[in-house]
Amino acid sequence: MFLGFLLIIWVVWGNTALELNEYKIKSERLPENFDGFRIVQISDLHNAEMGEDNVKLLDMIETADPDIIAITGDMIDHRKTDVEIALQFAAKAVEIAPCYYVTGNHEACVPRTEYLELEQGLVTLGVHVLHDEEIFLEKDGQSITLVGMDDPTFQQNFNGVRYNMTSDGISSLFSGEEFHILLSHRPEFFSEYVGADVDLVLSGHAHGGQFRLPFIGGLAAPNQGLFPKYDAGVFTEGNTNMVVSRGIGNSIFPFRFNNRPEIILIELGR
Repeated sequence: MFLGFLLIIWVVWGNTALELNEYKIKSERLPENFDGFRIVQISDLHNAEMGEDNVKLLDMIETADPDIIAITGDMIDHRKTDVEIALQFAAKAVEIAPCYYVTGNHEACVPRTEYLELEQGLVTLGVHVLHDEEIFLEKDGQSITLVGMDDPTFQQNFNGVRYNMTSDGISSLFSGEEFHILLSHRPEFFSEYVGADVDLVLSGHAHGGQFRLPFIGGLAAPNQGLFPKYDAGVFTEGNTNMVVSRGIGNSIFPFRFNNRPEIILIELGR
């Protein structure tokens, strides 16, 4: 019984003990002036609150001292949607660094009115909401390209179109030859990102496999099934690096196991 009690305490702690994980991504294609550029990635909040008004999460982001904040989908959860929690977080985050946001599958599943309330609120606060859009980040006369892709279910549910999640469809969103960063909720399309020759992809969605097993990794992830290949961390092929966040909140499963919520700090280098 005592061991069972300790296990419960450990699981509860593991669902609230937010951690910061850092990765250094190097590329010869990165402009010199972006050497040391810092990106904080937030994914799969699912209306979670880390501390009152997300103070633990915001303090950790501020300590990371990012140049930009990338929010890679599922800020809200369609089973327990609370737009106000998401907007309260965004209002504080934009005071730390410029924020860039793309939709996840949960934004696609809420009523249109609720999603529009979220998006209009984000835009009013100064968050850059990217719908298959390209934006240039400039630093001392040099630039890199940031593209945000909608989740495929968002395009289907909101616009009634079948999404072209292919390497050609992805590469068509980039107009120049700059170092490319892609914000895309879904890690399972890694081969298409590689085919599009994207330099850096930031994804989430897999929740780290929800239950992480020692020496094995994640147990299951949406759209990848059991023992997902792209569950968490950095994956590299050719010129492409993909960072997959374990995320912060939970959805179908109300808890995680051996899988602490995380924010990610990425430092770019040459």
